[in-house]
Amino acid sequence: MKQIKTLTIIAISALLIAFVYSQLESKPKEKKTMDKMPIEKTEEEWKKELSPEQYRVLREKGTERPGTGEYNLHFEEGEYKCAGCGTVLFGSDTKYESHCGWPSFYDIDDKSKIKEIKDTSHGMIRTEVVCANCGGHLGHVFDDGPNPTGLRYCINSVSLDFAPDTNQSKNK
Repeated sequence: MKQIKTLTIIAISALLIAFVYSQLESKPKEKKTMDKMPIEKTEEEWKKELSPEQYRVLREKGTERPGTGEYNLHFEEGEYKCAGCGTVLFGSDTKYESHCGWPSFYDIDDKSKIKEIKDTSHGMIRTEVVCANCGGHLGHVFDDGPNPTGLRYCINSVSLDFAPDTNQSKNK
């Protein structure tokens, strides 16, 4: 009787481990989780408009090496826009130094400007952040940021364009 119980427990454990592992290894299904975007272009059109590095990050969900991005230690006043379509995403008032190697923001300008997608790639469970207008991969959001939101939008510099606040420079 003890052997049957032991074998049953082992079999159930093995099935549970196999299920959990399959969930961690599954690739995100972009077609299922992504709605149609207002801006839709062919891959050839994107390749013509974006630099090779922008294309790799925005369209192929790549990432830049930590500490190498133009906006990592950038703290001018202004707004950060999607490099793919120009949609305003973040204000400089929510940018902070998180020491993670990528530009970090604790809030987004307008939540309707992004989409959050469960990302189970690379054996991790994360939340990917994409531009709601063009579908460009921006980075990920984590729940280890500062108050008031407790969020850290960890964004690739190459996914962003910066527009300085012209009112601030006029007032100086």
